[in-house]
Amino acid sequence: MMSNKSIILFLFLALVGTTVSADEIHVLIWDEQQPRQAEAYDNFLGNEIARRLDATDSEFEIRSVALDDADQGVADANLDWADVLIWWGHARHSDVTDENANRVLNRIQAGDLDLIALHSAHWAKPFVFAMNWRSVEDARLHLEKLAEGKQLTIETVAPPKERTVPIHGSVLTPAIFGYKKNPNSYLGIVHLPYCCFPDYRPDGAPSTVTVKDSNHPIAAGLSSSFRVPHTEMYNEPFHVPAPDQVVFEERWEQGEWFRSGAVWNIGKGKVFYFRPGHETFEVYKEPVVIQVLENACNWLGRE
Repeated sequence: MMSNKSIILFLFLALVGTTVSADEIHVLIWDEQQPRQAEAYDNFLGNEIARRLDATDSEFEIRSVALDDADQGVADANLDWADVLIWWGHARHSDVTDENANRVLNRIQAGDLDLIALHSAHWAKPFVFAMNWRSVEDARLHLEKLAEGKQLTIETVAPPKERTVPIHGSVLTPAIFGYKKNPNSYLGIVHLPYCCFPDYRPDGAPSTVTVKDSNHPIAAGLSSSFRVPHTEMYNEPFHVPAPDQVVFEERWEQGEWFRSGAVWNIGKGKVFYFRPGHETFEVYKEPVVIQVLENACNWLGRE
C-alpha cells in the first residue's frame, strides 16, 4: 500500500497536471507451510514475515503464498508481479516441480526477479538451480582459457542423490575437471554443488552474526554484530560457488562458523542467502532479522 505521504504527493501532482508512478516494491513471500512451524508461529512462518514486513515504513506491496496454492504459489501472475521473492522451504523441497523452479530461475537470469533464500532453502530447487547455473558459468570462464581456442564441451555431474551431505575433507563442490579429447576439442566436467555442509545442530543455541561488509545496503542501520538467541547451527564448508559478496558471518560458542549472508549475481539478477532460522525457533520475530530482510528487499527491489 502507498503511505499517506505518497498519496498526498500523488494527489498534489495530479492537481498540477503531473503524472507520477508509485515507488513500491512487490515482495512475494513463499512458504511450504510445514506443520511443525506451529511450534513457533501461530499462522505459519511466511505469514509472520509478511505481517512484520508490512508493518515497516518501507513501500512494500506484499503477497504471501504457499506450496499448496494454485500453481504452487508461483503462477505467472505472481512471478510477473513480484520484484523480490522470499523463499522458505525445508521438508517439502522435492514437491516443487522442476518446471516451476526453472520459471523462477529464468526470471532471475533476465533481471525481472531477485531471490532471497532463507535458512533451509539452501536445498530449495530455485536456489539449487541458480547455484548450478552459476557453477557452470564460472567453469566456462575458466575452461575457455584452458581450451585455448579448441571446441569446448561442458558436461555436468549432479550430487549422487537429493539431500546428500558432504563430509569434512571431501572435495569441495562445485569442482571442475578438464582434458583435451583430441587436438581440436576440450572437455570440461563440472561436479555441481551439493548446496549443503558437513554439520548441523538444531539445539537452539545462540549465534553471533558479524557484519563483514558494513557498506553493503543489506547491512544498513545494523550494529557491527548482533545475537540470534535461538537458532540452528550450520558449519562450513558450504558447498556453493564462491559468492560475489559476503555480508554476514555467523559463529557459535562451540567454534562453528558460517557465511550467513551471501550474494550471487545470476545473469542480470541476484540471489541473497540468509542463514539464521529453523521453523521451531522464533527467529523471524527478531527485529534485527526482519531489518535484514527489509534492507535486502529494498536493495534488491530498487536495483
